[in-house]
Formats: sequence, C-alpha cells, structure tokens
Amino acid sequence: MTPRRLLLVALGGTVGTALRLAVALSIPDAGGFPTATLAANLVGALLIGVLAARLPGSSDMRVFLGTGVLGGFTTYSAFAVGTLQLWAETPLLAASYAALTLVLGVAAAVLGMRVGRRREAL
Repeated sequence: MTPRRLLLVALGGTVGTALRLAVALSIPDAGGFPTATLAANLVGALLIGVLAARLPGSSDMRVFLGTGVLGGFTTYSAFAVGTLQLWAETPLLAASYAALTLVLGVAAAVLGMRVGRRREAL
C-alpha cells in the first residue's frame, strides 16, 4: 500500500459514504425495514461485479472506485445493525432480510461481472 493508494481509497470512501447518505435520505425505511441499506448494498454489489470484470485488480482506478467509492457506498455495519434491530421485533423478517441481502448481493455481483465482461466481436 502506497501513500497514493491510501489517498485514493480515502477520497473514494468519502464520495461513497456521501452517496450512501444521499440514498438513506431519499429512500425511507418501510416500517423499520432497512430499505435504503438493502438498495445501497445491492447496487454496490452489482457495480463491484462490473468493476471486477472490467478493471485489473492492481489499477489505481479500481482501488479508487472499488475499495474507496463502492466500499464506502456499501455497508456491512448498517446491514448488521439493521438485522439486529429487526430481530428484536420480528425475528423471521430479520432472518429473511439477512438471507435476501446475501443471496441477492451475490446474484447482483455475478450479474455485474456478466454485464462487465468484454464481448468478442462477431
């Protein structure tokens, strides 16, 4: 890790967390269900898949966008807290939310990798 890459991650993380806040402010939680967190994590997983397919792992742009922006945009901590808060009131909904996030997140990343894969000319 070089100082340049650390700065890229920090700048990207600042952008990503600001974007996540914008999503949280524009998508209200539905009856305690963490809708904004689910949306941010699924969109982030899709975009991370696209980046993984398009950019080499060692590029500065992937460090900035993937680790920084999308790392700041997606949020495991809010997912964990949201799950625990749901668990206190509705354990079945909490388990469903956790499973849904995991399954749809992986599916979104796979879709992103397929969308991002370079196509061969016919």
